[in-house]
Amino acid sequence: MTFMESCVMDEIKHYPVMYREARELLRIEEARVIVDCTLGLGGHACCFLEAAKNLSLYVGIDKDEESLSMAGERLKSFSQKLRLVKSDFSHLDEALKNSGVNEADAIFFDLGISAYQLTKNERGFSFLQEGPLDMRMDRDSFVSAYDLVNNLSEEELTSVFFKFGEEHYSRRIARSIVEARSREPISTTIQLARLVGAVVPVRSFKYRIHPATRIFQALRIAVNRELESLDAGVQKGISLLAKGGRIGVISFHSLEDRIVKQTFKESASRGIIKVITKKPVEPQDKEIEENTPSRSAKLRVGEKI
Repeated sequence: MTFMESCVMDEIKHYPVMYREARELLRIEEARVIVDCTLGLGGHACCFLEAAKNLSLYVGIDKDEESLSMAGERLKSFSQKLRLVKSDFSHLDEALKNSGVNEADAIFFDLGISAYQLTKNERGFSFLQEGPLDMRMDRDSFVSAYDLVNNLSEEELTSVFFKFGEEHYSRRIARSIVEARSREPISTTIQLARLVGAVVPVRSFKYRIHPATRIFQALRIAVNRELESLDAGVQKGISLLAKGGRIGVISFHSLEDRIVKQTFKESASRGIIKVITKKPVEPQDKEIEENTPSRSAKLRVGEKI
């Protein structure tokens, strides 16, 4: 069985994006301590654990307890070397300290949302199916997309949509939401998607992207404070690398990639790391054919000096 065959979860078509490139650039085969900051369903972990010949410990971190549980079951054959931690990667230092880890040889982030989360109606991540406006990665957290949509002011919604979704029609959409919720709460994914679709001019659609795509992205980022967590997580990851250790981040949109690029650049200017990927690595055509969502992925890697 090939790596791809063993790492794909056929029932939900979950693919570990650019696992070959990440495995090679992070020098997984040589690593003794590997930290997977976004374990998810264990797609990359499956590939890395199979390849890591000198492994002593694999720390898998995720704030989605359901995903952690599923990944643990899937990776149970590696249980002696596997430690699962429920945490946001912005608390990476605490998570590793509690796991008895002072430094790591490879630290990895995959910032994509899993197909499993998207297909679970009750999680509210997808505008293609009916579900509650939730979008919380950590279901123990208090603020959901419903709270933002129904309580933020027009100005605040406009800011969220423009800052996190780079949506040209942010103000128009925000105004429409405020008007609609004055009649009844906006409580479902389909309700919000239809509202956005009715506001955005058809002529503005690009590359056949649904008009609600950027709005749902913006709300998900805001609910989970993803960009703040990423900035903190990558900085802490760099500080926790062993000398010669490598950190790799796969991002899926420009806001994430910009943070990673800038953080790597600043650390390199201070002589902390050297940037291994002068330009981000992108999926090959064959992978994009097999896994369309991978088309926007970018992998950046740095090495501790």
